[in-house]
Amino acid sequence: MTLDRAFVIVGAGLTGAKAAETLRAEGFDGRVVLVGAESQRPYERPPLSKDYLRGEAARENLDVHDAGFYTEQDIELRLGQTAVSLDPSAHEVTLDDGERLAYDRLLLATGAEPRRLATAGADLDGVLCLRTVEDADELRRRLDRGGAVVVVGAGWIGAEVAASARQRGLDVTVLDPAAVPLERVLGREVGALYGDVHADHGVRMLMGTGVEAFEGQTKVERVRTTDGQALDCDFVVVGVGVAPRTGLAAAAGLAVDDGILVDEHLQTSCSDVFAAGDVANAHHPLYGRRIRVEHWASALHQGPVAARSMLGRAAVYDRVPYFFSDQYDVGMEYAGFAATWDRVVFRGDPASRGFIAFWLADDRVVAGMNVNVWDVSEHIQRLVGDRLPVDDRRLADPDVRLEDVAGDPEASTP
Repeated sequence: MTLDRAFVIVGAGLTGAKAAETLRAEGFDGRVVLVGAESQRPYERPPLSKDYLRGEAARENLDVHDAGFYTEQDIELRLGQTAVSLDPSAHEVTLDDGERLAYDRLLLATGAEPRRLATAGADLDGVLCLRTVEDADELRRRLDRGGAVVVVGAGWIGAEVAASARQRGLDVTVLDPAAVPLERVLGREVGALYGDVHADHGVRMLMGTGVEAFEGQTKVERVRTTDGQALDCDFVVVGVGVAPRTGLAAAAGLAVDDGILVDEHLQTSCSDVFAAGDVANAHHPLYGRRIRVEHWASALHQGPVAARSMLGRAAVYDRVPYFFSDQYDVGMEYAGFAATWDRVVFRGDPASRGFIAFWLADDRVVAGMNVNVWDVSEHIQRLVGDRLPVDDRRLADPDVRLEDVAGDPEASTP
């Protein structure tokens, strides 16, 4: 019987909600407490920069579970509360109202927070970021008013916000010190394609350009760039990445390094404490090293693995990393983790914006991205996961099925 046991989850996002759901699904009948700093029920974040931001998706569509789920499953929701300290030796978490929650197992799903620019004028009204639904609501109000926006950062959030703003008819300028959008993840060759997509839709792309200062009296009125330009604007969106929220874990003496360090079971350096989602720097069996992936799929799937590990099951997180993005009429899925690569092989013509790109290292596919080509992600993930040598010509040849390149024993060439 587990009735006298208590499992506490700090972080009421997708990761925490899926962990709580899994605990009940796996038969845990003890106390489950889900603590969230936001006042909102757990929701999913990907729509915040896309259809929700554009006003095309309703608020309730974001929710991980409906309103009655947590009551039905006897999950205690503590919303609008923050865990301020953790005492692993006493098995206690203290909340900001002074309440101490005793736990038998603890999951830290504290996520990440937007990085801020230490730039003059960064605290002016109208210099915004996007992380929460409240952030998205504020941005949407500004999109409704129209005008000009400067987006600082051409990563995934910046690129998606820029696309949404342009689709809503705003004048959009994107600036980033990198040579091309998404250069850190995709490299110059593929990143340049996204630069062309935005330019074709009328976005002014100022690559190789940074921010010198945000200027204005009481609100931002212009952005001064490192090359001396003055960009007039009605507001600014800063999307320069996020930092894992490790403060609670670090203060409690848990091992931390670019996230909370966990093994393949998502267990921290303290045996009764687990971590998952954006905050977890997890050992991945496929790569033989720790990686931290700040994307929806990791949040979705790591929560259940952490829950099973908390229950003492032999759960391992070994999924091939995956994420997706939609910008204008260009949809993509990316599978793998390419820290370095030797070359990029294309299947299809990138200029057509319907192609697959493969990143290779030592003749093995380390990542693949399908752009406006669908029902192939599973095969790409297998290519990455199998880690078998591949022939560039077969990889690029659309007449060779991906199932065959991946070595599927059930497949045969047409």
